[in-house]
Amino acid sequence: MARANPNAHPYILHPSSLFAILHLLMRTYVDTYRHQGLRKKLVAILREKGITDEKVLDAINLIPRHFFLDTAFDDIAYQDRAFPIAQDQTISQPYTVAYQTELLRVHPHEKILEIGTGSSYQSCVLAQMGARVFTIERQRLLFDFIKTFSFISRYRNIKFFYGDGYEGLPTFGPFDKIIVTAAAPHIPDRLVEQLCIGGTMVIPVGEKGLQRMLRLTKNHSGIIDFEEFDNFSFVPMLGGKKN
Repeated sequence: MARANPNAHPYILHPSSLFAILHLLMRTYVDTYRHQGLRKKLVAILREKGITDEKVLDAINLIPRHFFLDTAFDDIAYQDRAFPIAQDQTISQPYTVAYQTELLRVHPHEKILEIGTGSSYQSCVLAQMGARVFTIERQRLLFDFIKTFSFISRYRNIKFFYGDGYEGLPTFGPFDKIIVTAAAPHIPDRLVEQLCIGGTMVIPVGEKGLQRMLRLTKNHSGIIDFEEFDNFSFVPMLGGKKN
């Protein structure tokens, strides 16, 4: 979808963005047996690719991914690939969502900070697993749309914030886990500060192109231990807020 005009009034949307949002608001949400069967096939693909955490796979199996996309993508919503959403952002590939979530080692009732709400699909996966999710979105258009997305109402354990992901949410910290869903050029110090002792952060770090997935753990001495995993390609993590 088209990027909003940065010179426009912050509450006047680009016509193409407005049309897309109105289209999503007016759509009906139906999860058919066909969709459920496609999700089971997707889960089987994720298993073949090495995802072993059954709690992660169960969550993905229960969440209708096609609800998070324009109806134009309905027939291909369960392919293991990313798709565009508003504001030049994407809904991540299911394998990427599963991979990051598995690295996070989610447990019920944990406080998890998510940087980059986007479509809110990742937020819902975490919430489905029983976590208390605090998620930040810097794009006002996406933030406002998510508040109107009726499917979200079933997850009372998600709190949405409009803000700068680099700053985190210090008022609500510390957090048991932090997940960053955009490519950071470096590890943000403010986020490390908001990680509790024994807590874990999963974050892709690197410049444009490929980034290395890292898992950081704050040990009992307050020192950060690093683990490196596979390479991925994310949209860049930007600072500040965008109207």
